[in-house]
Amino acid sequence: MTIQECYQQLGGDYAQAATRLPSVSLVTRFIGKFLDDGSYAELRRAMAEGRRADAFRAAHTLKGVCSNLSFDRLLASTATLTALLRPESDTIPEGADALLAQVEQDYAVTTGAIRAYLSQSTGK
Repeated sequence: MTIQECYQQLGGDYAQAATRLPSVSLVTRFIGKFLDDGSYAELRRAMAEGRRADAFRAAHTLKGVCSNLSFDRLLASTATLTALLRPESDTIPEGADALLAQVEQDYAVTTGAIRAYLSQSTGK
């Protein structure tokens, strides 16, 4: 699998990512680091515990990482969830669980494509 095929599978824009990270090795390094980013896990925890402000912060961070790496599919669902969580409130807004389910699905596709690419490119 090439890096371009990886981006195609995860619903991203490799050409755009390459404008920020101008070599395949840099893109590979940073998409590998994405797998270690704790924002997604924190988002799920905060949502499960009803901590809206923490969920917003985690969703916003995940959205930024997706934007920087041009993970367009995951960016779109995360941006929608971030917008719903943005207004100050003591509770998680109605509809957030359904949006989180979409983020979870997109995250699984994204990380699956990254793992497949990394396993083929590094032989691990």
